[in-house]
Amino acid sequence: MTIEMDLSDVRRDYESHGITRKDMDPDPYPFVQFGQWLQRARDLELLDATAMTLATADSAGQPSARIVLLKHFDAEGFCWYTDTRSLKGRHLEANPNAALLFHWRDLSRQVRVHGQVQMMPAEDAERYFLMRPEGSRFSAAASRQSSEIESRSHLEDEVLRLRAAYPDGDVPRPDAWIGYRLTPEYFEFWQGQDNRLHDRIVYSPLESGWEMKRISP
Repeated sequence: MTIEMDLSDVRRDYESHGITRKDMDPDPYPFVQFGQWLQRARDLELLDATAMTLATADSAGQPSARIVLLKHFDAEGFCWYTDTRSLKGRHLEANPNAALLFHWRDLSRQVRVHGQVQMMPAEDAERYFLMRPEGSRFSAAASRQSSEIESRSHLEDEVLRLRAAYPDGDVPRPDAWIGYRLTPEYFEFWQGQDNRLHDRIVYSPLESGWEMKRISP
């Protein structure tokens, strides 16, 4: 059976204010600016404003991408939590280079970040694990992320077993459930504009600070 779908006429116009160098926060360049854009998305209560695409690749260069949630960022980088046994965990063990993409559709904005990823200390994961809703903690404890399972009922039965073992809800954090931090080596702030003449401001690190440039759309 042949399946074909022509999407060449699917498009929308971007209506937004442009960005110039003067619009970008100069000190410290990208981190403060990112915080301002993220806060704007949160102030507007955009759905999943903290969601980001995490792109990884294995040692042979085969890429993979998925959506994860940003849980913390500062001048050292962007942090999230996951299972080291997952595909992304195995990729990062073999190849620590990764990319993040934030997309706020209603603002016609994207932020791209490239850099290297490192595991965070176990105590950081423990602290955040205890902050999660009880159901999320049991789900994380029951799942060996990305591994094959017989059925959904197998997972549900494991959650029930753990709930019986820890009726107070204090299920332990799996050792493999850990935090990761991407330390940025490149930022791009993208603002959609009329007629696809988009604004793109990029930052690259210098020995001291960051260099800001405009690139063509």
